[in-house]
Amino acid sequence: MKKLFFHIPAIVLCTTLTLVSCNTSKNANTNLPIDIADRPADEESQKYEQAQLDRLKASIESEVSGEKCTDANEWTFAPMGSKSCGGPQQYIAYPKKIEETFLPRVNEYTDKVKAFNEKYNIMSDCMMITPPTSLKCINGKVRMITPDNN
Repeated sequence: MKKLFFHIPAIVLCTTLTLVSCNTSKNANTNLPIDIADRPADEESQKYEQAQLDRLKASIESEVSGEKCTDANEWTFAPMGSKSCGGPQQYIAYPKKIEETFLPRVNEYTDKVKAFNEKYNIMSDCMMITPPTSLKCINGKVRMITPDNN
């Protein structure tokens, strides 16, 4: 009989602990990401800074993508971005009428890429990007002509 009285409180205690622990897991913070890859980006991380650069580049490119090209003489181009070995990542064509507001944004992007490359020791292919020799309007879009695509 004494053994029975000893087992009943132990069973009640184990059952209570089990129920409490199950209830606790239901109330866990559901705002936490399930996978570490889903965690919010740290503002000091390379991945976060690269995403910021990508957004700035996309914004700059979209600004000129909607411009209609009817006369190539009304357009010019500028180097954009920076390779770790030096030189631009690309050239971008833009209408001369927006040069005053457009070029500072391109230069900002280039400076940020240069700082990013230095901060994270980024390596590139060091291949020189040939500047365009001229611009042409083809079907309302500007096209940069380089010596290798004449």
